[in-house]
Amino acid sequence: MAFLTGVGKTHVTTLFIGIFIGISVSFMWKYTESSGRLLSYEYLPISPHSHGENDKLAGPKDSLVWDDSHSHSHSGENRSVANDLYNKVRVLCWVMTSPNNVASKARHVKATWGKRCNILLFMSSKRNGELPAIGLEVEEGRNNLWAKTKAAFKYVYAKHLEDADWFMKADDDTYAVVENLRHFLYDKSPTDPVFFGRRFKPMVKQGFMSGGAGYVLSKEALTRFITKGVDNPEICRMGGGGAEDLEMGRCLERLGVEAGDSRDELGRERFHPFIPEHHLIPGILPKDMWYWKYNYYPAKQGKDCCSDYAITFHYVPPNMMYVLEYFVYHLRPYGIETAKDRVPKTSFNNEGVPAQSNKSRESRKEKLLNGDSVKLQERLNFDKHVDKLQQDSEKAYSSEKELLDAKVLIPKTTVKSEIDEDNMIEKSKLL
Repeated sequence: MAFLTGVGKTHVTTLFIGIFIGISVSFMWKYTESSGRLLSYEYLPISPHSHGENDKLAGPKDSLVWDDSHSHSHSGENRSVANDLYNKVRVLCWVMTSPNNVASKARHVKATWGKRCNILLFMSSKRNGELPAIGLEVEEGRNNLWAKTKAAFKYVYAKHLEDADWFMKADDDTYAVVENLRHFLYDKSPTDPVFFGRRFKPMVKQGFMSGGAGYVLSKEALTRFITKGVDNPEICRMGGGGAEDLEMGRCLERLGVEAGDSRDELGRERFHPFIPEHHLIPGILPKDMWYWKYNYYPAKQGKDCCSDYAITFHYVPPNMMYVLEYFVYHLRPYGIETAKDRVPKTSFNNEGVPAQSNKSRESRKEKLLNGDSVKLQERLNFDKHVDKLQQDSEKAYSSEKELLDAKVLIPKTTVKSEIDEDNMIEKSKLL
């Protein structure tokens, strides 16, 4: 009491308020540090070349594995087109990671989208036999990503040039729908010098592709990069410094490799530098953010942000990898025939080529006339094969529907008009 009298009530009150604030701040700091989950949604990169911001976000202790292929929602799937594209459009994916991220991030890529690549490689500065990860002879660190990128593509060229037609680079916090990548690439020739991704525009005349959103090189683009560019100081930057994606864009432009347009027929993007929420919800990305100035094409938010056949999203923490995996490959709306494994008729003309790809179509005809016809003729034949598979799929769906109708317990006479009306609506949507 003597102590309290000497100090005064005001000082005591101030002391207790200070203790309360200190405890509260400590608790919040500990919670944020231990979970880290708030940061994945609130974080906005200050630079288009930012890396490693999700490194502290831990995923599940064990990789999640779905074992539901026997269930009726999967047993009725028709993956004929996807399987044919797997063989016809061979994609090698190499994922940039680091020794510290092998357990926390890279293994979750392997457990989700990575397994759908024809070849999946993880590139690190230290070999890991369990993942496995290839140990490149480069120093680790965010300031050395250009060196790691050059070394990775050198390895791919030396070991796997003939094993794939397209070569995609992605980060260990990138999520990719590889089937959609093949769907996008299948009418394009890997012998053309071209690369695709999320196209940014500053500092490179034709633009460069966002590293985090992932980019894919044709076989010819990779060949030019390795044989004519990577060790030529007049074409590519020497050393390990510099922004990896920007330096790649500069180098490929000097090599005559075209920066391709990866948007769909509605002008919606396929490669995305952020998580879905940041693209889909207007207002999350500040108006004064670098993102709006960097896009080569006018950037959109909301329903027009993203193609129905989107390929990648970036800054995806490990937990969200599995959320996207579930929504893309497992969740089904009952009673609706999905088109994820089918080639949409409205996107193709009578020759089996996307209607908007006039330049590509003319290029293919010109090459056929010039005698470069072997692989291109195979692709034209494949177009016809896809049509046949789609027709078979529609017949199988009709047969299955007839069987289901025969088992319906509700008297058909009471609901026939409603069913007919619903079927007409659904058919009109598909057509």
